[in-house]
Amino acid sequence: MELAEDAVQEAFAAALERWPRDGVPANPGAWLLTTARNRAIDRIRREQNLRRKTELLAALEPAEEVDEAIPDERLSLIFACCHPALAVEAQVALTLRTLGGLTTEEIARAFLVPEPTMAQRLVRAKKKIRAAGIPLRVPPDHLLPERLRSALAVVYLIFNEGYGPPPRDELCEEAIRLGKVLAVLMPDEPEALGLLALMLLHDARRPARLDAAGELVLLDDQDRSLWDRGRIEEGRGVLERALPMRQPGPYQLQAAIASLHLEPETDWAQIALLYGRLACFAPSPVIELNRAVAVAMAEGPERGLRLIDDIAGLDEYRHLHSARADLLRQLGREPEAAHAYARALELASQPAERAFLERRLAEVRSSA
Repeated sequence: MELAEDAVQEAFAAALERWPRDGVPANPGAWLLTTARNRAIDRIRREQNLRRKTELLAALEPAEEVDEAIPDERLSLIFACCHPALAVEAQVALTLRTLGGLTTEEIARAFLVPEPTMAQRLVRAKKKIRAAGIPLRVPPDHLLPERLRSALAVVYLIFNEGYGPPPRDELCEEAIRLGKVLAVLMPDEPEALGLLALMLLHDARRPARLDAAGELVLLDDQDRSLWDRGRIEEGRGVLERALPMRQPGPYQLQAAIASLHLEPETDWAQIALLYGRLACFAPSPVIELNRAVAVAMAEGPERGLRLIDDIAGLDEYRHLHSARADLLRQLGREPEAAHAYARALELASQPAERAFLERRLAEVRSSA
């Protein structure tokens, strides 16, 4: 199945490259099928030749000792995909595809890029790994730091995809397990600890995020008795190990924000400050959106709305429109809120999220 999928992706990438230049063939489907089949045959032949050569070498050379300090095949795959020969975006996308089991469409959505662009990126990354002969193993200790950033990003994106909606518990658990392995592998890396703390603190709320009907429940409306207190304490304990190292980073800051959200009374002003600090480490319109929401909670919806309206580059991001709609609703501007909810609904694909937005849209339309 993986071979067939790779061959089809390569065929589509070839079509995107050749058809604009040479013209669309008379039978596009047959062209794609033939190209994919030929790519698959070439791959099989290469792998058979490699296997024969490897068997010959194994007979001639003594077996090398394998480092079994961290006997984790998935972690080895992450580090192989996070090889510095690949662009960072390609590293993360390739690992999500091969390890996380995410579709090209899901990965494209996470990166906010069109699906064909992501398909081409994945094909190029796979070709580069094969051409460079990148080994599937955890690298030596002195090479770990240079691959850490990408490895952490991959693990966090796997967690986010599992967090849903819809929730995919197995992905959340796998991401947390890999996060723990990374923390053991690099105990002096505060960002590895920060990521683990962040995932644990978010995951503690997972049982309360959907109601009995499978619809989203906002943080303020969640049943706190459903939160996993043991996981909260575990996450805060890991964060307390990272902070004394005095090397702040994006994951530690996000973990601190997540911890504040779990307090009986939410300190929105402090959360807004932390988002401002986070923007210094990792400038992003999404972070600016989160900061605007926190400012709205601390200083009022008008102030938050002005900040949201100043954010550029997120017109295709459904959370911007839903956040904007909620602030307009609070200000009593129902027609504008309805328009923003409708736009968010156009961009939402998950049933639970769509049901939530449809309910809110109906509410503001009825009171308009």
